[in-house]
Amino acid sequence: MEKIAIIGLGYVGLPLAVEFGKVLNVIGFDINKERIEELKRGIDRTREVDREELSLSTNLSYSSDTNDLRSANFFVVTVPTPVDDFKKPDLRPLESASRTVGSVLKRGDIVIYESTVYPGCTEEVCVPILEKTSGLKFNVDFYCGYSPERINPGDKLHRVSTIKKVTSGSTAEVAEKVDLLYKKIVKAGTHKASSIKVAEAAKVIENSQRDINIAFVNELALIFDRMGIDTIEVLEAAGTKWNFLPFRPGLVGGHCIGVDPYYLTHKAEGLGYHPEVILAGRRINDNMGIHIANNVIKLMARNNLPINQGEVLVLGITFKENCPDIRNSRVVDVIRELQSFGAKVDIYDPQAKAEEVFHEYGLTMISSISKKYHAIVLAVSHKEFADLDLNKLKHESAVVYDVKGFLKKSDITARL
Repeated sequence: MEKIAIIGLGYVGLPLAVEFGKVLNVIGFDINKERIEELKRGIDRTREVDREELSLSTNLSYSSDTNDLRSANFFVVTVPTPVDDFKKPDLRPLESASRTVGSVLKRGDIVIYESTVYPGCTEEVCVPILEKTSGLKFNVDFYCGYSPERINPGDKLHRVSTIKKVTSGSTAEVAEKVDLLYKKIVKAGTHKASSIKVAEAAKVIENSQRDINIAFVNELALIFDRMGIDTIEVLEAAGTKWNFLPFRPGLVGGHCIGVDPYYLTHKAEGLGYHPEVILAGRRINDNMGIHIANNVIKLMARNNLPINQGEVLVLGITFKENCPDIRNSRVVDVIRELQSFGAKVDIYDPQAKAEEVFHEYGLTMISSISKKYHAIVLAVSHKEFADLDLNKLKHESAVVYDVKGFLKKSDITARL
């Protein structure tokens, strides 16, 4: 009978482990001992899985001890794949996880990767590590599969079991085994790709396509801003056509959309091709924080509000609404740019953890709002912000800038 080890219990790994734990024996592994202890107490800091759902996964156990992985015959790697400061793939977590799995790998075992990578990474980077660490031969003694994660943090509707799963394997027989494994938990069905590379490529273009579409409307926002036209009103008018895609301008961060395109462009450049459309979209999206901050500063100047030492409140620092995930948050770009003008910026986010924000970005959050501000920037549309009385938080002639199109137009000075 299958016993599965899930390597990495973050936003991707834990929901997967919980679903598998309802039907199969599962060991959830993470190097973070504090995380393991929290999960044993029924606490998920990511808020992706509640206490009741954790309790329903009766065949799931947790460990940070590598020796506990030895009894597994399927290993599913779900560690992060970020980019470094130079926008190059940072494969260190993936390489470390591969060494961990390699140290306990046995003949007949199957290693499945879910982490987002560039096409070819599983077989070119991970497999050699597995072979070297285990002393076993790929596609002779052990096998691999790739099934890209499709987790949407904070989304309670689209879950592991309700999102169609792409699967693949290093041989036809293994591909079938991997596909059957996921069919045990994915009610929406599976799509068996012809190869691991195809599955890898499918994943990396999903978010690259979304990134480009957002870049397009962000560029429209830059143009319409110069024309004095409200971008949201334009998009609402255009959206009356049946096949118009409903993308909105905004900050593009997180662990997927703002990162995955760099994995594809890295591989393309290694093959001698310089991507133009993908990188152009990335440049536009990466610079939106600066554009937003500069708009706020201009509005403050027009209203004769102080800029140097001016009090600015930024509402939200997570990368998306109603979610505590701060990875690759582009709200930080807005904050840094405002601070470069001398503004005193307070950050308030009821979803984010203050210690994580400080550790990741060196920024201190406020736990409550207790004064008035010269400018307020709604950066993330958390549900809690719908009940804020902005009039009580504003100095006279204060600027309210809505990045998300979340607030009533009558309550704001401008929006993206």
